[in-house]
Amino acid sequence: MTSWFSGILPNDELHAPLEHLPRRHRQKNVGALERTISVLAGGLLVGEGLKRLSLPGLAAAAVGAHLVRRGATGHCGMYHALNVTSVEEDSKLLSHPLHQHIRVHKVMTVNKPAGEVYAFWRDLENLPRFMQHLERVSVTGEKTSHWVARGPRERVVEWDAELVEDKPGEVISWKSVGGSQVPNAGEVRFKGLSEGRGTEVHVLLMYDPPAGVLGALYARLFGAEPGQQVKEDLRRFKQLMEAGELPTIEGQPQGQC
Repeated sequence: MTSWFSGILPNDELHAPLEHLPRRHRQKNVGALERTISVLAGGLLVGEGLKRLSLPGLAAAAVGAHLVRRGATGHCGMYHALNVTSVEEDSKLLSHPLHQHIRVHKVMTVNKPAGEVYAFWRDLENLPRFMQHLERVSVTGEKTSHWVARGPRERVVEWDAELVEDKPGEVISWKSVGGSQVPNAGEVRFKGLSEGRGTEVHVLLMYDPPAGVLGALYARLFGAEPGQQVKEDLRRFKQLMEAGELPTIEGQPQGQC
């Protein structure tokens, strides 16, 4: 495998769900600056809490101890549960500055030949037809395109992207370029199944949320979870490929609440 993502994870780990990755890829998820702040703030809380010798004081000391441990180990349980990282060291593995990247991997089987599925996706201007967060994608050159998307609270973000790898019927990968508002990269692999059972579509996305880690936490806690979004987008893609259109409720009677 020679894709751009080979620089991120080895072949046998590229498509593994995050929870199945080796510990070396998921143990540290707190960046250096956050670790320092955690240790300092935690130490202050422990000191102040123990001075009070009261229940609230002990509670503050316990929170402080947790922050100290978080900073010392570089691991945050909440970040791990939400699939968030602020480890800047990870970005050194990238040819592209993703400092607080979100990683999403989803798979969907589409009952169409790999060549047909690839061709539809390769026409990048088709993507907004099934990706709800995308307003439009405009092809600007042989390997370049301009993307416009809606972020949290309907914030509009734009970026330019370039193709990194393009093998007909097999793989498409891209990354944002220049001063992108949302540094990101993506790869889609099309694996034809035997006996005409369709195509397995693997989607891997990585991006920096517009507001960094805190923005990602906000989005996840209030319903805009990237993994769920990609899963729903793939369901619409499957429907569009197999039925030729997306389901609609227009003209259908609505039940009483």
